[in-house]
Amino acid sequence: MLLILVVVNIVENIKANTKANCFVLALKPLIIWYDATCFYCNSKPTFFFTLLAQPTSKASFKVVPLGVKGGIDESNLSAYLLAPVGTTEFICLDAGTIHSGIQKAIENNTFKANHATVLKQYIKGYFISHAHLDHVAGLIINSPEDSAKNVYALPACMQMLQNFYFNGEGWTNFGDEGKGFLVKKYHFNTLQPNVTTPIVNTAMEVKTFPLSHINPFESAAFLVSKDDAFVLYLGDTGADEIEKSDKLQLLWKEIAPLVMSKKLKGIFIEVSFPNEQPDDKLFGHLTPLLFYQEMNKLADLTGVAAIKELKIVITHNKPPAANIGKIKIQLNAANMLALKLIFPEQGRGFTL
Repeated sequence: MLLILVVVNIVENIKANTKANCFVLALKPLIIWYDATCFYCNSKPTFFFTLLAQPTSKASFKVVPLGVKGGIDESNLSAYLLAPVGTTEFICLDAGTIHSGIQKAIENNTFKANHATVLKQYIKGYFISHAHLDHVAGLIINSPEDSAKNVYALPACMQMLQNFYFNGEGWTNFGDEGKGFLVKKYHFNTLQPNVTTPIVNTAMEVKTFPLSHINPFESAAFLVSKDDAFVLYLGDTGADEIEKSDKLQLLWKEIAPLVMSKKLKGIFIEVSFPNEQPDDKLFGHLTPLLFYQEMNKLADLTGVAAIKELKIVITHNKPPAANIGKIKIQLNAANMLALKLIFPEQGRGFTL
């Protein structure tokens, strides 16, 4: 058992140490097997953990990213499908890109069903964190082909959806409230902050929290639960320090007990810019430095040991590609909390 633990550590250390070329060559077959197992299983090989007699964490949710970027590429904007494992009861967390993301997921064999089935049957509702176009464009464009379902948002966001998009002028009002002729395909389900709400046609519930995104403009975080398993999704947000807000601190206090009890399976949180971005050009977003400032605040509430290996899905990286690469390098280099950082790819599923 000790030998196997040493092998695991050797593989991890060699992968992080580019100078150890001779050892890399010697253990290359093991590293290839190790990486392949990590990729296809989305975890370290259970072989190691079984022999080490350590319990594996059972996945509670599956995720299919329909879009992962924070701008420019209209075919790949923020949208994440989330469902309890073993079901197709998906909700869509933000809806910047829908059609292209479903197509990509089918191409990657993430979905075996056709496009219409995923759009009309699998997706049970949309959760919109805020009404910026990169978070709602897919919802709007796909509405004529969609099926009846709920659109969930906090009051201010819902008003923007009704006043500026689904208003009978800029776009047909496919909802059941607002201006113009009401098609009544979508039920506009207005959420209230800090209230737990059942998610229609699923076994999940949601609790919603306001965020600050260019104060006083509001975004939202959705705490989704199924039984005793939770996932937290944050829409666009600035750091409390920059936003002159306490929204994130209040959110960290809310989820700290879930982190300590290991009921929180993961956090989706944006990191839009590299550290070089000036504070006055952040426009309500995070950098790796600000991300870790906020994660350290959460660790202060939970203890460092509790937050170790917590799965963090990094969202909303803004192009160009050089900046996205820099964000990843900066996040990995500063990961003193030993978080399990996940960089999602459009159409490639994973579990939490």
